[in-house]
Amino acid sequence: MIDEYEQQRRKRATGIRSTLDYVMGFLLLGIGIYFLIYERMGWTLMNRPPSSVDQVFGGLLVVYGLWRIYRGYKKNYFKGE
Repeated sequence: MIDEYEQQRRKRATGIRSTLDYVMGFLLLGIGIYFLIYERMGWTLMNRPPSSVDQVFGGLLVVYGLWRIYRGYKKNYFKGE
């Protein structure tokens, strides 16, 4: 009975964490792409000229967003326990 409850609890927690990883991953991916392309699209960011830091920051956000999407897909949250 306790094992069944624990299994259901882990399944719910896995679903919630996976959904959160997908949402945050796509959000970070979108923001990263914005930082990478806003100069080419003619947009501004806080009325300042673009810098190379924006490109690095955008690249890091894209990589981390892809990592969050991958982690949500794999659902490998409780394997170490």
